[in-house]
Amino acid sequence: MSASRSETARPPGSDEPESGAVGAAGPDSGPGADLLAALLDGMDAALCAFDADGVITHWNREAERILGWSADEAVGRRGFAGWAVRSADADEVHGRLMSAMEVPGRLVHEFALLRKDGGRVLVRTQSAGVRGADGGPAGVYCAFSEVHAQIDLERSIALSEALFDDALWGVVLVDVDLRPTVVNGHAARALGSNRTALLGRPLGETVTQGVEELEGALHHVLAEGAPRALAELWVTLRTPDGGERRRCWRSGFLRLASPLAEEPVPLGIGWLFQDVTEAKLAAQEADKLRFRSSQLHRAGRAAGECESPMEAATVCLDFALVGFADHALIDLVHGDPGAVTAHGGTSTGDVPPTRLVRVAATPGGSVGPCLPVAAGGIPVRYRDGHPALQAVARTGSVRASAPSGASTTPTWSVSRQWPPDAVHALCTVLRSRGRTLGVVTFLRGASRPSFERQDAVYAEDVTARMAASLDLLRTEETRPEA
Repeated sequence: MSASRSETARPPGSDEPESGAVGAAGPDSGPGADLLAALLDGMDAALCAFDADGVITHWNREAERILGWSADEAVGRRGFAGWAVRSADADEVHGRLMSAMEVPGRLVHEFALLRKDGGRVLVRTQSAGVRGADGGPAGVYCAFSEVHAQIDLERSIALSEALFDDALWGVVLVDVDLRPTVVNGHAARALGSNRTALLGRPLGETVTQGVEELEGALHHVLAEGAPRALAELWVTLRTPDGGERRRCWRSGFLRLASPLAEEPVPLGIGWLFQDVTEAKLAAQEADKLRFRSSQLHRAGRAAGECESPMEAATVCLDFALVGFADHALIDLVHGDPGAVTAHGGTSTGDVPPTRLVRVAATPGGSVGPCLPVAAGGIPVRYRDGHPALQAVARTGSVRASAPSGASTTPTWSVSRQWPPDAVHALCTVLRSRGRTLGVVTFLRGASRPSFERQDAVYAEDVTARMAASLDLLRTEETRPEA
């Protein structure tokens, strides 16, 4: 720095700035000084330097842009007094800047400086002392920028740190190879891991299902930019105990590009997401209940227009099947409903076992309405412990599903007198006037989930309406002819 000062600084006592100074070096400077001047002029921050007497020795282009004073006008002046700062503030500003020679490290100050056009600009400075060859104070260098620009930078940095500290949503930075590079605490917990274990590893190691949709969204952001709307992605995550859990993430994506490149160069993707699983499941459940309530209402109105009690029962069942099950069977108790045994279909002493007769069914292997069977009146050969007989014995609902691995073969369903494609069953008893009239069996294929408790409640509502019609049918059949 002392070499540059000897070439560019004007002699003490001179009133005019050195005429040949440009940035930090004069016209006779060597290659090293030219390189220094180029480096200083290429900086994004404004920089000026003072020698031990307070004479300006360096002034780069960013300083010229902020204050309007060129290097020719600035280099060689003693301090800022009379041109870049008000006279009333000159001594204080000069003293605070030059004090950096006496203390280690950097000093940060804020000053109001004067632009060449007379305007004032508030700048934030970082100044530090420069030591000479003998180790003594040789000057001060000062980097400064407009306060609002500095505040914007600090605000951006603070925002980034807050997001990656512990925000209320997950934040993940993904590189162009779709591997996480930064993960905040919320995202790490949502993914079931710690922040460092996820870095640089494929997303498929954590996301077992739905990773194709997630990576497809990331590829789209890299190629086309951020989507205009949020995306809801259902994923299945691997848990530490070897299990799985399904989650719904409402996600937003941002394409990251380098601000220093002449053309946008993708650095990766910013992925922000919130877990909305509970809200989505609650909304789905509300939609399901609303639809089922509508179906029950429509079924009641349609059944009221039927002349035959059997037709009313099957029409009610047809409305219930929509979106609920693939097949349905109606089995009525053979003989007197009052003599039904409560032991799962087996005989106890003088009480004969319960026998069920198939009276109506949906067509097996295809979609169609529930119709009376052609050869009714013959009891169905259900084995002991059959879910339908269990429902009769319990006077309630019984759920059953094929064992794991058996869903691909029809043995499980055919052995129970059900269609070959049945995998899940729900048997619900028909009750009217305190008697068990029969059983309705709802069946689902492998493409549907197993029946749950809420499904059993809905099936019981359906069969309660059907039981009234079937009770009327039995009454008509047993009524003596006039």
